[in-house]
Amino acid sequence: MFLFKRIHRFSFLISSLFVAVVLSLVCSPGAYSQAPRKIKTIIIDPGHGGKDNGGVGEYEGTLGSKEKNITLAISMKLVDDLKKAMPDVNIIPTRTTDVYMSVHEKAQFANEHHGDLFVCIHADAVNLKTSFRVVGHRKETYYTHKYVGSGKNRKKVSTKHTHTVPIKEYYKIPTSRKGTSTLILAARQSSDKMKALEDGDLGFNTEDNDSTAEVNYDSPEYKASALLYSQNYFKKSYQLASLVQEEIAKTGRNDLGVWQREKGLWVLHATQMPAILIETGFVANYDDERYINSEKGQEEIAQAITNALVIYKKQVEMPKTTTANNTTQDNAK
Repeated sequence: MFLFKRIHRFSFLISSLFVAVVLSLVCSPGAYSQAPRKIKTIIIDPGHGGKDNGGVGEYEGTLGSKEKNITLAISMKLVDDLKKAMPDVNIIPTRTTDVYMSVHEKAQFANEHHGDLFVCIHADAVNLKTSFRVVGHRKETYYTHKYVGSGKNRKKVSTKHTHTVPIKEYYKIPTSRKGTSTLILAARQSSDKMKALEDGDLGFNTEDNDSTAEVNYDSPEYKASALLYSQNYFKKSYQLASLVQEEIAKTGRNDLGVWQREKGLWVLHATQMPAILIETGFVANYDDERYINSEKGQEEIAQAITNALVIYKKQVEMPKTTTANNTTQDNAK
């Protein structure tokens, strides 16, 4: 009994220590969300590339466009616009030509370049329905069989028939869905991002100068810190994604909103910064495919994303000033 009490008391002390560590991280004056952090580097990632075409126009009447080319064209316009709008920020694309990079390589690239934001450009795709039309007819021969007689005299008799059958031409129907959406990592997936940190897939920045500290991945302090960081990524990612959709809506495009995804977004799991993935349009929609392939459409999308990033930067770096300005504008209304 005495031994049991000692073990119980020891377990209680360990649990109390862990709770105290978490609370100290949340409530300390140096907590992560207290001091505005300057945005120095933005990583722009054109989705797919090289051997990976991404979505391809396959419906009847398609331009036959490839997602990898669309994302590269929009991303290059976005990089140019951002350099003009933010001359003090380092704008780095993961690729500038038609080359392949795995999602692991892209995440590593973003982390090694100490990105403060990760913006991935994609074009949406859906499974298309197949239909057919009759383009002619042809004669088709077939046989029926029956057996006559019995015993040794039993034999098979075949009768030839001819009938007319339609000649069908199959094609895929374009989707009616069109517009732009922005994806972020689901909030409940923060534990997966922490797991990526623990497995050593990422560094773990603990200082304002982006230096990588030596971390004990098994310590309760580290796990609590990683969880807080991942939750902070979600909030900032959602903030940026919402701004992107607001600016997209101003262009007159369908605003399909901000979506949280649990699977298929590994590149967002493994980036050590707020990260979003923008589905600029549908290669499987007649109007969207033409829009995201046009110079006008690509520039409009690039400019809308640029506007959102400029607003986000101000909100993050000057939160009090931004709030005060918004309050003054609201009072003026």
